[in-house]
Amino acid sequence: METSSEGDLTQAQNELYGWIKDYMKDFQHSPSIRQMMQAMGLKSPAPIQSRLKHLQEKGYISWQEGKARTMQIIDEIVEGVPIMGSVAAGGLIETYSDVQENLDISDVLKKKNVFALIVNGDSMIDACIADGDMVLMEPITDSHSLRNGTIVSAMVPGLGTTLKYFVKRGGKIFLEAANQAYDPIMVDIDQISIQGKLLAVWRKV
Repeated sequence: METSSEGDLTQAQNELYGWIKDYMKDFQHSPSIRQMMQAMGLKSPAPIQSRLKHLQEKGYISWQEGKARTMQIIDEIVEGVPIMGSVAAGGLIETYSDVQENLDISDVLKKKNVFALIVNGDSMIDACIADGDMVLMEPITDSHSLRNGTIVSAMVPGLGTTLKYFVKRGGKIFLEAANQAYDPIMVDIDQISIQGKLLAVWRKV
């Protein structure tokens, strides 16, 4: 199979990836499956979904399958960010002089079906998650295995999707904010859909 200049991408995957990057640069949001089909000259969504899955597995995009609008571009997998010592948030300490080790985040980006969400609001501010941050989420297949205190994205009927601490008490689920201005959301177990748990927070400064 012919490969592209992207290295591990096939020609078809690279063509779609390049088109998606140009589209998102121009329109600031991800395209629909139908738009990608039209751009690639295809009449079926299956080849597009297959290419998107491979792009995600290879670390080029973050995408929640079945929801094209959740797509985010990961320009490159960062395999070694140098940790350059410590920085003081109180008193002064000696600055760094030598690289001590590398911070490897490739495992986070390579997890299967990782998707990204943009945070709206300040309900998790005390957990250092601010309005406008991007959170990387790992899909949840079994909510019964979730530990109390895990930060999750949850779909609540009538309220939409929210990012909160997951707490289970008896037969109830409490979605608790990291901001005293917000009351906990209490729902029955069968009334909630846990979409994913927090892997990382990405903030552009």
